[in-house]
Amino acid sequence: MELQIQNLKRTYEDKVALDISDLEISSGSFIGIIGPNGAGKSTFVKLLAGIDPISRGKVLYNQKKLHKNSEVYQKMTLIFQKPYLFRTSVFDNIAYPLKIRGEKPEVIKEKVEKLLVDLGLQDLRDQPGKTLSGGESQKVALARALVFEPELLLLDEPTANIDPQSIMVMERVLRDFYENNRPTIIMVTHNIQQAKRLSKEVFFIDEGKLIERGPTAQVLEHPEEALTKNFIQWAMI
Repeated sequence: MELQIQNLKRTYEDKVALDISDLEISSGSFIGIIGPNGAGKSTFVKLLAGIDPISRGKVLYNQKKLHKNSEVYQKMTLIFQKPYLFRTSVFDNIAYPLKIRGEKPEVIKEKVEKLLVDLGLQDLRDQPGKTLSGGESQKVALARALVFEPELLLLDEPTANIDPQSIMVMERVLRDFYENNRPTIIMVTHNIQQAKRLSKEVFFIDEGKLIERGPTAQVLEHPEEALTKNFIQWAMI
């Protein structure tokens, strides 16, 4: 999915949380968003997801504006750092996006079972979603997001505070999904090495401004802006 951002601004009372002028994101991009705490990274993906109101400007999705009944909502999803799972089983949590889209039961079963195996969740298939650990919950949230093959996938620190093995599994599944489907992925991460492993392009945001963007290796290894360089040096400590 192609995105066009025009004079995007979000304010909270008198505070400017995000202020980004014209920006285009090509279909099939995999963007890692880095920056200090409170920089506006989460605000950015929430605005793109349509769950936080825009104070000024607009975002176009394949040349279309987002509105209440927009079909764009059927083609995009956002994974939060702390996912919300239903009280139903792990299987039903993952199957939910397909059920509300009217998918056939046999197709639902096939797709959900594959993701259960890919993410190592098959033994938790019938367990209530609310009883899972943090890492397990994040895996279920990722499976639920991928099961309907979104064209735009937004992630807000999806692997924060979980164990290294779960991170490795989630990154592998996310990488495979990207290689096989070529969606547009925009991922906020505090982990510079994760951005290096996964993303094709990096945005550095600070104080609500897009300070630098470019190919991942260029931004992370040879940043042009002093703010970017200083942040990366501190983040690598």
